[in-house]
Amino acid sequence: MYDLVIIGGGPAGVAAGIYAARKKIKTVLITDSFGGQSLVSDRIGNWVGETEISGFDLAQKMEAHLKAQKDIEIVDGEWVTSIERTLGNQHQSLPAQAGAGIGINQRFLVKTKNGKSFATKTILLTVGSRRKKLNVPGEKEFEGKGVAYCSTCDAPLFDGKDVAVVGGGNSGLEAVVDLLPYAQTIFLLHHGAALKGDALTQEKLQADPKVRIILNAETQSISGEKEVTGLVYKNLVTGDVQTLAVQGVFVEIGIVPNSELVKGMCEVNKLGEVTVDHRTQKTSCAGIWAAGDTTDVLYKQNNISAGDAVKAVLNIYDYLRGVERL
Repeated sequence: MYDLVIIGGGPAGVAAGIYAARKKIKTVLITDSFGGQSLVSDRIGNWVGETEISGFDLAQKMEAHLKAQKDIEIVDGEWVTSIERTLGNQHQSLPAQAGAGIGINQRFLVKTKNGKSFATKTILLTVGSRRKKLNVPGEKEFEGKGVAYCSTCDAPLFDGKDVAVVGGGNSGLEAVVDLLPYAQTIFLLHHGAALKGDALTQEKLQADPKVRIILNAETQSISGEKEVTGLVYKNLVTGDVQTLAVQGVFVEIGIVPNSELVKGMCEVNKLGEVTVDHRTQKTSCAGIWAAGDTTDVLYKQNNISAGDAVKAVLNIYDYLRGVERL
């Protein structure tokens, strides 16, 4: 019986694992890989303590830091497929809404793809989210080589360059705002006849000479050699196919939280994000905490995910000791 199972090996999961080990909580961390979404980033410039680092190097450093801890078990290369709620020592599934209020007698059975099972008193879910993809030729090939999914993280990398942003909702508009101090020209492509984002932001962007808004545009492909050099789109009204000479493409058409493991157990919002108490990271299900991009946190950032996970572990530590902080 573990005190804690951490699911996920991104910044949130690793930060949680380090703190759990230092608190000597009997913990196992289960992950398919380390690094999270940043693994494909060529350059990261906002991870605290690193002026610049690649996603691959950051993942290696996080993994090494975690494995340097003595008091934690790590199961790498493994997928968690299900979580069952049990009571006491009986591994018997409970009704869907039975979790709330059961308290410290609550137990869980975490099962993996390869048939392993882990009994635990508490769970911390740090499984992140996945970006919606365009699914066009060149997108996968140039991910991290001009194709980006986080303007907050990567906008400074495109200083003085021509960039395309795909997406006409608030995510797309905010990406353009993030790029304004850096990019030379920003093409904002939206498949609809009108942008969907905040009206005031639309007005600001329409008045900016750096920004060129292209409506009724369906992205066909992304081209390049070693890095991105162009984007091909089709005008859905005229049928014309055009090519933009750009050095970067930001795909901002939304994210999907990886919350499937706890749907039906924990409350999720209309976006599928796990709702948490942001003081403690508790979910609506007693014994389950969540941190990072899979939650309803407003800002999806590595540093915030790590901090929220630390907060969760400290609260789990109190929970296991029966301490209630007011």
